[in-house]
Amino acid sequence: MDTTKAKAYMAQEQAQRATLEGLLNRLNDLNIIGASLSSERNIDKLLESILRAAMKITNADAGTLYLVDPEKQVLTFEILHNLSLDIFMGGTSGNPIPFYPVQLYRDGQANHAMVVSHAALSGETVNIPDAYIAKGFDFAGTKKFDAKTGYRSRSFLAVPMRDHEHEVIGVLQLINALDEANNVRQFSSDDQKLLESLASQAAIALSNRRLIQQLEELFESFIKLINTAIDDKSPYTGGHCERVPVLTMMLAEAASRTETGPLKNFKLTDHDRYELKMAGLLHDCGKITTPVHVVDKATKLHTLFDRIRLIDTRFEVLKRDAEINMLRALSPNPSPAGGRGERDSAGEGAIKIRAEYEARIRQLDEDREFLRHCNIGGEKMSDADVERVQRIARYRWRNAAGMEEDFLSADELENLTIRAGTLTATEREIINHHIVVTIKMLESLPWPKHLKRVPEYAGGHHERMDGKGYPKGLTREQMSVQARLMGIADIFEALTAKDRPYKEGKTLTESLTILGYFKENGHIDPGLFDAFIREKVYLEYAKQFLAPEQIDAVDETRIPGYIP
Repeated sequence: MDTTKAKAYMAQEQAQRATLEGLLNRLNDLNIIGASLSSERNIDKLLESILRAAMKITNADAGTLYLVDPEKQVLTFEILHNLSLDIFMGGTSGNPIPFYPVQLYRDGQANHAMVVSHAALSGETVNIPDAYIAKGFDFAGTKKFDAKTGYRSRSFLAVPMRDHEHEVIGVLQLINALDEANNVRQFSSDDQKLLESLASQAAIALSNRRLIQQLEELFESFIKLINTAIDDKSPYTGGHCERVPVLTMMLAEAASRTETGPLKNFKLTDHDRYELKMAGLLHDCGKITTPVHVVDKATKLHTLFDRIRLIDTRFEVLKRDAEINMLRALSPNPSPAGGRGERDSAGEGAIKIRAEYEARIRQLDEDREFLRHCNIGGEKMSDADVERVQRIARYRWRNAAGMEEDFLSADELENLTIRAGTLTATEREIINHHIVVTIKMLESLPWPKHLKRVPEYAGGHHERMDGKGYPKGLTREQMSVQARLMGIADIFEALTAKDRPYKEGKTLTESLTILGYFKENGHIDPGLFDAFIREKVYLEYAKQFLAPEQIDAVDETRIPGYIP
């Protein structure tokens, strides 16, 4: 073999080796890309990754990713990228794609005139060396784009994306494959095979992501269904299920931004955010079993109706009896002989009788107003007021059966002497039991790995940092940051809520002051409380949910326990 032939042989061998090595590198890139596609949760980012990967393994200068809209029977532009023109549209770019969708059918006929629509309809790959001399396809739009931008669209490669059911869900179209000298070349058979392999992986990754998204949407809709059922039971607390998750996420983001102190290592990933969001939405799902008359107990005597009306009626009975007794006392007594008695209805005795009657009526009216006031409930009932209710309870009256009995029943007396709020100890236990039911419901579900902590987060919002909370009596060290911050969100929402039947929504200053005392007495997490104020989470929430009159000017230096 002469020198010339030997050199040619060696050059050919080196070229083949380089080609093989390049192909192996591209295959390796394809494997890496396939693995990365399966882990991407955001669909827009996934689509971008697909197009960029396609352009990389084929060394294409431009590309577009289309998705099939089966209802409208069109291909929608999702991502458009052109390196030479520095154009990036769609996806996460924030730049909308100004082109109309590609029609798959025109006048009821399949549209095979466009490269991408043909690929979508036929399921075939289209590889065109030069669009300007190609026949069988309409490139009028391409030529118009080139004339406007000065670009020269030459080689095209359109590959359909098939899902696991072999349905075409989209099309990858690449333009202008480049050689090592950046000259436009035709897409090779290797380019086509690699892109077809990528399109298959991409379609499955996209289908899986869509399926997961649909399941997540279904799950969230089911949660909202539960919350709607709770809302329908109690219009007064319905907004609570909506607002607590929002406030929870606001505080979580603030805690995640904190760079110093006990929260400096607390950082949220997208998985963490979704898990916490689900916990927030489900934190009161156990209330679906709580009796509505307890949840909606607006006054101390409220059951299915406010029993204060029954007591009003009894007062009227006592006033009637007082009037009857007065009239009897004033009536002249008939003498044994049938003559007039000796009582003088205009004398001093009659004046005294009428005065006693009027005093009795005033006392009854005052007692009635007093019980009405006690029935409303408040933050603290004095010992003197409790004693007065007990004294009124011993009044005697005749019931509908004509039997004489105490003015207040034991149950009415218990309710009217509630020291704070409108709930008896038994009713508070019923309300508190909702968290036990919540935990039981959530722990019974087969949570996937990335949502395993939802029961713990949702079930801990009534615990206290000092271990005096419920239902498990956990301490701060035994609780996650997520459960602790949900506790603050739950309390602050309740303090500021303006839709409760038994109280008015407090102002920001009033609410933060109470929260500050809660920090000092070991009720809430101190670091999260400080972040709540320092990051102005309370104000962000207030602007979205509070009435204008509740948003007062907060002097943060006067909030108890706050450390900037």
